[in-house]
Amino acid sequence: MFHFGKLEHQKEIKMLDVTVDLLMMRLCLFLVLVSKLCNGYSTKLDFYPPSCQRIECPNYELIQSGKDYEIRLYNFPIWMSTAPIDDISYVSATNTGFLRLFDYIQGKNNYHETIEMTAPVITQVKPSDGPFCSSSFVVSFYVPKKNQPNPPPAKGLHLQKWGKTYVAVRQFSGFVADADIPKQAAALSASIAGTKWAAAIDKSQAADNTTMYTVAGYNSPFEFKNRVNEIWFTFDLDKALAI
Repeated sequence: MFHFGKLEHQKEIKMLDVTVDLLMMRLCLFLVLVSKLCNGYSTKLDFYPPSCQRIECPNYELIQSGKDYEIRLYNFPIWMSTAPIDDISYVSATNTGFLRLFDYIQGKNNYHETIEMTAPVITQVKPSDGPFCSSSFVVSFYVPKKNQPNPPPAKGLHLQKWGKTYVAVRQFSGFVADADIPKQAAALSASIAGTKWAAAIDKSQAADNTTMYTVAGYNSPFEFKNRVNEIWFTFDLDKALAI
């Protein structure tokens, strides 16, 4: 009797171990799924960000899709932009600029006109020469097509009218931290290294005497899923070919 009871006890322990293993596997699977949901958007560049299905975004022509990058052509987009903001932090400067632009679209402009929200909000970054020096940031709002013929002016803001502009693009997800920016810019640079696009970007920036790149954000600060950010290297292909 004692021996039989001992065997039954051992079977119960083994069954309990199997049950625990199954529960742990299910928990791991659940955590993986949650992680993917929270991480949001992949780096695959094969469709518009989800926010562009709800609000207006500038149209572009896809010129080439490479590994982890795209080359796009934007035709004459118009932006309402802040004056340069000197700061050591991209996050701080973008928040400052976005608040000014948010006031603008809420009617704090010369026409007291409310303007529809668009995407992306872009921040042009001119990096500083040292780790503890202020960089220069210009934050811009894409002007909706219906407002482009006569955008309301506003104190402290100015229009940027881009010509035919080529853009090398890399996407990444999540909330942007200051440390993300140079890493993502370096990753984009590595992706296009050795291509004709890299040479064109270098020549275009040399012609303009700039080392500027742009961060594009497509989401409200309150959205935590499906967040899409992009690093842009803008360039003038005609100007690059002329050098």
